[in-house]
Amino acid sequence: MLVSVQVFGQTATPTLKSVLLTQLRSTHNKADWFVPANTAVAGLTAEQANWKDGSGNHSVGQLVQHLVFWNERQLNKFLGKNVKDFNGDNNETFASVDKASWETAVKKLDEILTGLEQFVEKADDKTLAAAAGNIANISAHNAYHTGQIIFVRKEQGSWNPENGVK
Repeated sequence: MLVSVQVFGQTATPTLKSVLLTQLRSTHNKADWFVPANTAVAGLTAEQANWKDGSGNHSVGQLVQHLVFWNERQLNKFLGKNVKDFNGDNNETFASVDKASWETAVKKLDEILTGLEQFVEKADDKTLAAAAGNIANISAHNAYHTGQIIFVRKEQGSWNPENGVK
């Protein structure tokens, strides 16, 4: 039995493509169950992005750099581009930012997440089926770190609860 669901205000019978796109978009720029990444990083200065609470947690800037690193790797793999071998040190993916690199990282994250959505939109069923597990994990990973970004911003006092999390 097929079930129709409401996705971003539209009723439709879900497909693998529609489910994956909904996940990607809700962790990128479409508020749904939680705050998307674009909202989570909006309006921060490089100084705010580098702030740490002193307990060993990552800064917002480091979290964004980490998301850029892993999302870009996965997108390039999906697109058949050469991807450098990973040295296994995940700590290196949490790079600090300055004013220029912060602005670049925010823009790049948006572009990469858009690229992932475009990949899913254009993928045929066979390609999509092969990539589905990775795409679902990308969405979960992005949601997890976006939650961390909001937590850090709340600790810092730079989060506006009107943006979605009270």
